Amino acid sequence: MIFLTLILVAAGGIIGMILGYPIEILSLAFIMAILVNFISYWYSDRIVLSMYRAKSVTQNEYPKLYSIVSRIAMNAGVSMPKIAYIPNNVPNAFATGRNEKNAVIAVTKGALDILSDAELEAVIAHEIGHIKNNDMKIQTIAAVIAAIIGYLGFMGRFMIFGDTRNRGNSQIIGIVLLAVFLPLAALIIRMAISRTREYGADERSAQFTGMPDQLAKALIKIENSVRKKPMRKENPATAHMFIVNPFRGESLINLFSTHPPTIKRVEKLNELAMSMGRPQVSI
Repeated sequence: MIFLTLILVAAGGIIGMILGYPIEILSLAFIMAILVNFISYWYSDRIVLSMYRAKSVTQNEYPKLYSIVSRIAMNAGVSMPKIAYIPNNVPNAFATGRNEKNAVIAVTKGALDILSDAELEAVIAHEIGHIKNNDMKIQTIAAVIAAIIGYLGFMGRFMIFGDTRNRGNSQIIGIVLLAVFLPLAALIIRMAISRTREYGADERSAQFTGMPDQLAKALIKIENSVRKKPMRKENPATAHMFIVNPFRGESLINLFSTHPPTIKRVEKLNELAMSMGRPQVSI
C-alpha cells in the first residue's frame, strides 16, 4: 500500500512538472493520496462492485447460490457474506469488502451458466478462502488505487502523442514515466499481491469442500472460456481480484500475469486430491 501510494504521489508530481506547477500539484497529489487511501478503505468494495454493475441478490432470487454460499461460510467459520450478481457472460467470481463482516462475494452470469453445482461450490469456497485469509481488503484497495494510476498513465499516453516541441527534456522524460513506467510498477505490485494469495485460497477451497478436483475443473473451464472471449470494456486494474484473470489478451496483461499459471494451480490441486483420495484432473 505504501508503494502504491508513493506511485500515486509521484504521478501527481510528474503532472505538476509537466504543467509547470510542481510544488502545488505535488502537494495536492499528496493530499489526494491520503484521501484516496481513506476512501478506498471504507468504500473500495462499493467502487469495484459498481465498476461491474453488480447487483446484491437475495435468497429468493438465487436460492441455489445462496444455499452454497451459506453452507461453505458455515464450514469455514465465517459470517455469511453478501452475494452480488454480475451481468457479464465471462465466467468468473471475486470477493471484496474491508473485513469479514462487510464481505461480498460477486459471481458473474457466465459462472452460473457454465459451472456445475460442485464446481460452483468449489469456486465459492475459494472466494470464502480469501475472506478467511483476509485477502480481499488489500486486493480491493489496491484495485482502486491502481485504477487511478492507470487513468493517469492513460493521460500520459495522450501527452506522448501531443505537441512536444515546446517541452523540455525533463518534461518529456516525465511524460514517459507517467505513461509507461508508473502504471507498470503498479501492475507488478498488484501481480505480487494476487499471485501469492491464490494458492492459499485454492487450499482453503479444498479444505472447506473436500473437492480439490472440482476446483481444478472449474479453473480449467473458466480459463478456456476467458481465452476464447475475455472481458473487454471493464478495468484491467481489477484483474487480480478474480479467481482467473478475465483480461487475457489485454495490452500489458499479456506480459505480466496477476495470477499463477492455471496449470500450476491444477497441479497443486491434483496433489491435494491425491492426498484426499479424490480423482485427479487431466491438464
